[in-house]
Amino acid sequence: MKKYFQHYLLLSIAALLINACASSSFDDIEVDEEPTPEIVTYQDVKPIIDGTCLSCHSNPTQNGAPMPLVNYNNVKEALLDRDLLNKISKNEGEDGLMPLGGPRLPQSSIDLIAKWNTDGLLEN
Repeated sequence: MKKYFQHYLLLSIAALLINACASSSFDDIEVDEEPTPEIVTYQDVKPIIDGTCLSCHSNPTQNGAPMPLVNYNNVKEALLDRDLLNKISKNEGEDGLMPLGGPRLPQSSIDLIAKWNTDGLLEN
């Protein structure tokens, strides 16, 4: 029994030493994100809206959504007149967070929509 314990102990120590010699760190991990375009247009934002918002903001709307977000004019109006950027920027659990029921959009998506707004809400 003592011999098995010694083998187990030696194997455990060897495994720890081998693992300690690894040269990877969290700093080595690269995030696989697409770079933000120099000027953001509706064409850059549309996939986010289509993939996240259209389940409720279709035409006709579903689940009590107040307006559709199916085209450029709908989304532009929501940003200018309906406080869309604030609603998607709220924290998890905060009242008024969109999409309704969460989860919150990734920050990169929120940043892209904000940049589109800053860049002048260009269509193409």
